[in-house]
Order: sequence, then structure tokens, then C-alpha cells
Amino acid sequence: MAQLSKRSRRINRPREGWAGWLYTAPALLIFSVFIIGPTAYTLYISTFHWNTLNPSMSTFIGTDNYRQLFQSTSPSFLTSAWNSLYYCGAMVIGGTAISLALALLLQRGGRALTASRVAIFAPHATPIVATSLAWVWLFNPQFGLLDMVLKDLHLPAPQFLYSSTWAMPSVILYSLWHEVGFTVVLFLGGLAVVSSELSEAARTDGASARQEFWYVTWPQLRPVTLFSIVITSISSLQAFTQFYEMSHGGPAYATTTLSYLLYQEAFVLFDTGYGAALAVVLFIVTAAFTVLQRRLGGRLAADL
Repeated sequence: MAQLSKRSRRINRPREGWAGWLYTAPALLIFSVFIIGPTAYTLYISTFHWNTLNPSMSTFIGTDNYRQLFQSTSPSFLTSAWNSLYYCGAMVIGGTAISLALALLLQRGGRALTASRVAIFAPHATPIVATSLAWVWLFNPQFGLLDMVLKDLHLPAPQFLYSSTWAMPSVILYSLWHEVGFTVVLFLGGLAVVSSELSEAARTDGASARQEFWYVTWPQLRPVTLFSIVITSISSLQAFTQFYEMSHGGPAYATTTLSYLLYQEAFVLFDTGYGAALAVVLFIVTAAFTVLQRRLGGRLAADL
């Protein structure tokens, strides 16, 4: 009987394997056409001095586009990379801290806090283009609402989007307003599965609210926090619309990130090969964050 069961398993395995491939074929086809194919083609273009009007006249230059990354000066690749890291770091640190604080507050419940959940998540559901333009009016140094409020409080009003010092913080402020709602929902989901027995035991042992959060709640939220950090990092590195609508990469390239530089080189200056090289670099950084998430997520799961 044992031998017959083994034979039946061997016979069924190929059929099950083919069935699995058949069921996943539509998804694999879509993924190949829209992800794998364009990615491979972008890598191919990055090795050419690409002629957009007549691709057959493109010249193969190998890795020259990648060498140009460290030679360009207006703006430089390193400047754009620093702007991207600046924006990404602010979104990760600020967004995670604000989202966790709001989630802890909203967890208490009540009608007012329930309505606040909708108000906090609503900006994330709005189109970035429309809300970016609305915030441009808010940041206007002549008749914007923020400028009027600061003047009424007798505080100095910066130029916001027209200042190389304040342009990036202004875009970050808008982005936090728009994106925090999503991460708040993530943390609320994490808090919903936190063990109440451990929290009650900590309070019974005389732990303060700070100690309960740091030693009981926070360790259980680490997987959610890691997921939020990785998702926020990837979306921040790929952010483009708010920079295009609010600051156009300026002033003085203060808000020119890698994604905006890619757009400028590929679709404004038509240096498609160099733009493809920037896209490949951005893809590698994004993939690195994904691998980091898998490794750190596995370690945290093992620790917990």
C-alpha cells in the first residue's frame, strides 16, 4: 500500500505542477509584459546613446552613461541622490513617528476619534495632482493661507516653495499630510492584534505607560513598523508628482530628486540613454530595500 501511495504521488505531481503553471500563466504574462520586459529594455537602452527619433541610428557606448552619472554638473547625480535621501529620510522618520502617535491616540475609540480616522485617511485617497496644486496656493508667499497665518502671529514668513532652503521642507510637509493616513491604518491594524494580556500583566506589575509601550507594545509592532518603513522608503524614492506640480525641481535644483532628474533627462532633454541609466540605478536601490525587508522581516519573525 505504501508503494502504491508513493507511485500515485509521483504520477500526480507533474499534473499538479502543470495545473499550477496554467493558473498562474495570466499573472505571469502580465508581469512579464509590463515589468520584466520594460525593465530589460531599459537596461538595454542604458548602454546606448539613444536616438529617440530613429532608434536604428543609436550608438552603443557600453557603460558610458553610468560613468556620466558622476560627471554631470547641472544638476549632479550626487546632488539629486542626496535630495532623494533627504526626502526619503524625512518621510520615513517623520511619517513613522507621526503615524504611530496618531494610531495610539485613535486606538482609544470614541465617536470623535472614529470620525478623526476618516479625516486622517481622506487625504491619502485624494489625487496627488489636485492636492499638490491646492497646497501651492497655500504656500503662496503673497496671498497664501500659511503666509497670512504667520503674519497674523507676527512670525517671519519664509518663501516656502520659492526658497532653496524651504522648498524641500514644504514638499515634505505636503507629502506627510497626504501619506500619513495610509501608515496610520497599518499601525491601527498592528495595534488590533497586540496581546492585551501582556499589557494587563505589565500594568499589574506596576509598569508605567511609557514602560508598557517600550517593552510590551513596541516589540509586537516591530514587523508592522518594518513593513511601513520599507513601503514608505520605496514610495519616497519613486515620488515624482508632487515635485513636478509644486516646485518643478527648483529653486536652484533644491528639490530635484532622482525620479525628477530621470524625467528631465529622458523626456525634456531627450537624453534617453542617460535617463535609462538613472532608471536602472533607481530600480537597484528599490530592489535593495525589498531584499532588506525580507531579511530583516525574517529575523524579526524569528526573534518574536
